[in-house]
Amino acid sequence: MTGNTRVPQAEITGVYGAVMKKMSRKMLGQVPDALGVMWHNRPVLKASMGFGQKAAKWKECDQDLKSYAHMAVAAPIGCSFCLDLGYFQAHNEGLDEAKAREVPRWRESDVFTPLERDVMEYAEAMSQTPPTVTDELSAGLLGQLGAPAMVELTAFAALANQMARGNVALGIEAQGFSAACGLAPLAQPSGVAQQA
Repeated sequence: MTGNTRVPQAEITGVYGAVMKKMSRKMLGQVPDALGVMWHNRPVLKASMGFGQKAAKWKECDQDLKSYAHMAVAAPIGCSFCLDLGYFQAHNEGLDEAKAREVPRWRESDVFTPLERDVMEYAEAMSQTPPTVTDELSAGLLGQLGAPAMVELTAFAALANQMARGNVALGIEAQGFSAACGLAPLAQPSGVAQQA
């Protein structure tokens, strides 16, 4: 644990705590700081994890597109934890790692397809305050994805927004997950106005 969170981490105890730590170590190689922070309010932790597990079962929208959308949400918000975990998951789930590294600077990169660019633009637009999604962008994606996938992508990006903003507010930062798989993330997003 890095210990730099804004809410001090609670000691993770009990049978449920032991299970959570074991699962974390198996999946990530370590217990993330976020678990210690969220341990203060287990109903919130369980609800967040439950919704995340349910969202992982959604299958109308391509998983790679959702991964790019999640990282495109995290980059302008500044959620280093989300990007770090996203790179780690890209490695472990077979996502194109070169593309995953480029998400924070997708506008300047030449590795993405037009659809992937539209998805990342949409995810970023949803993340602005206020959102800057246009009718043209929505219509273009709807035509490419279809309604079921468009609804799923939107819900997934909204969930990523909630998680990223929560992590930033709580001071939950990158923990080196990506370093464990040898994937060095690119430093900073570019081309996006940072808004509060």
